[in-house]
Amino acid sequence: MTTTLCEVYRHLFDAFGPQLWWPGESPFEIMVGAVLTQNTNWRNVERAIENLRQADLLDVLALYDVPLEELEELIRPAGYFRIKARRLNNLLELLVDGYAGSLEAMFRTDLPTLREQLLGVRGIGPETADSILLYAGGLPSFVVDAYTHRVFARHGWIGFDADYHEIQDHFQSNLPDDAALYNEYHALLVHLGKHYCRKSKPKCGDCPLVEFLSDGGPLEPEY
Repeated sequence: MTTTLCEVYRHLFDAFGPQLWWPGESPFEIMVGAVLTQNTNWRNVERAIENLRQADLLDVLALYDVPLEELEELIRPAGYFRIKARRLNNLLELLVDGYAGSLEAMFRTDLPTLREQLLGVRGIGPETADSILLYAGGLPSFVVDAYTHRVFARHGWIGFDADYHEIQDHFQSNLPDDAALYNEYHALLVHLGKHYCRKSKPKCGDCPLVEFLSDGGPLEPEY
C-alpha cells in the first residue's frame, strides 16, 4: 500500500498544510506534555505546563527533586493529576537513573531498546512512548491514536479490529523510515479526525480523502 499511503499524505498536506506539531519549546517540555495529554485536551495541558514554566521546573533534575504533592498541584489543570504526577516521576526515574538526566544520552540509545525501556515505565503505553520518541527525540516511531484507527478503518485500509502494533507496522512497513514524515503524517491525521472524520456526525462529503474510497463514492461510516 506504499503508493496509497503516500497519496493520502500528499492529499492531506495539500488540504491542510504543515501542522507544526508537537508544540513545545524543548524536547523535555514535549516529553512532559506527552504524559500530561493522556485523557485530556491540549488546552488543559498548556495550563499545567505554564505552571511548571512559571516555577522554573521545565528541567529534568529540577522536576525530579520536586515533592510529589507539589507536583500534583502544579499539574492539576491537566486532570488526573495524582496519577499523572506519579507517571511523570516514573519517567523521570528512568531518565535520571538510566541516563543521568541527559535527554541527549537517552535519545542516542538505539530505537528498539529505548522503546522497550519507555514501555517498561509504569503508566507509559505505546502511544505515549512513541510520542516521546518521535516528537521529543526525533526518532522514526510512528504514533498511532484513535484518529489514525478511525480514519483508516472507515476507509477500509485496515480492519476495525486492528490493534496498535498492526497499525503502526502498516505505516512503518510501507513508508520511508523518516521521522519528519511520521511527524507530519500523524499531525495531519489528527486534524482530519478532529474536523472531518469525527466519532459522531462525520463530514464525509467534505473529506479530502473521498476519492480514495474503495467504492469511489461517499463511505457510510461504521462504528
